[in-house]
Amino acid sequence: MPRPAHPVAVPAVFAPAPLGPLTLRNRIIKAATFEGVTPGGTVSDALVDFHRRVAAGGAALSTVAYLAVSPEGRTDRHCLLLDDDTVPGLRRLTDAVHAEGAAAAAQIGHAGPVANARSNGAPALSPSGGLTPMGSRLRAVDAAGIERIIEDYRRATTSAVAAGFDSIEVHVGHNYLLSAFLSPKLNRRDDQFGGSVENRARFARTVLRTVRDAAPANVAVTAKLNMADGVEGGLWLDESVEVARLFEADGALDALELTGGSSLANPMYLFRGDAPLQEFGATLPGPVRLGFRFIGHRFLKSYPYEEAYFLPYARQFRAALSTPLILLGGITEMATIETALAEGFAFVAMARALLREPDLPNRMQADAATVSLCIHCNKCMPTIYSGTRCVLVS
Repeated sequence: MPRPAHPVAVPAVFAPAPLGPLTLRNRIIKAATFEGVTPGGTVSDALVDFHRRVAAGGAALSTVAYLAVSPEGRTDRHCLLLDDDTVPGLRRLTDAVHAEGAAAAAQIGHAGPVANARSNGAPALSPSGGLTPMGSRLRAVDAAGIERIIEDYRRATTSAVAAGFDSIEVHVGHNYLLSAFLSPKLNRRDDQFGGSVENRARFARTVLRTVRDAAPANVAVTAKLNMADGVEGGLWLDESVEVARLFEADGALDALELTGGSSLANPMYLFRGDAPLQEFGATLPGPVRLGFRFIGHRFLKSYPYEEAYFLPYARQFRAALSTPLILLGGITEMATIETALAEGFAFVAMARALLREPDLPNRMQADAATVSLCIHCNKCMPTIYSGTRCVLVS
């Protein structure tokens, strides 16, 4: 008679947990959310305090977003460029996070077609050129440009290490440049970087290997990967799982954070919940604001919010991979975190809930029945231009 199988032990949310070479104090990560407090691309006291509050609130790892590896790869001119000039300020930030007992991650990347070319004073690069949904022109990056950007990732990694970051997250989501190369809709190349999934993943794979080789052994390397772009003709689960398998085979990553949506064409696919059309439109210049009144609903589409809305997609990756996975997307309850760990996810990442309450992890640890006050109104989204925050907190 066969013996009954032993139940698999579910990791405790608030016990120390391994992330590659790191030991994090628990399994809650602050996901990257653009902080909006880097005027002129400088590290401000407000940026340092933003992450200090998250660390003091109990998250194990706070992720700084978004650090560009190239000047034209900034989202706009106020975005931080990760280089020698920003290292001292970022060292202040990592020191502040470490003083609160947490670790610090640097999200690095190239905005590609998401970049504001006018603000940057440089063309926005994409796999194949063309126009953005808002009518801005994109320039196809050539082979020499790809080689230069790969080297920019290497230099940025060195700077991140010098700034004291414990982990480096490579942004391969939201149709930023590496994500755009994965997209069948955006990548129409006929060279070694276009066509098959393997070709479209070549750029990202080379970057990940470059970052891993440039980082010392005591620094974790992760990637944030789109499961689905949320755009017709874009990346979908069948191909993104294949990309994740290629990443796993390369052995450069300590974990993979799973995301979705397109900052270029469909950001609400990532956020879900109410679309802040009026508030977002108010942040735009006059002529653009007028046009947004008529087409804004196409850009900020409406998707109903539900707890852990990316979990059904993420389960496909959990079934296909042995790489540690970080679950993202509408996580606000202790029960959800426990469910994710029970299903084999290594960590959960929280964003809006920690904007509302940076101390939510501490409160959850003290009382598992704690309920997040975030109502998913998404009125925090337009505040990225004036300091990302929950507008319901006085």
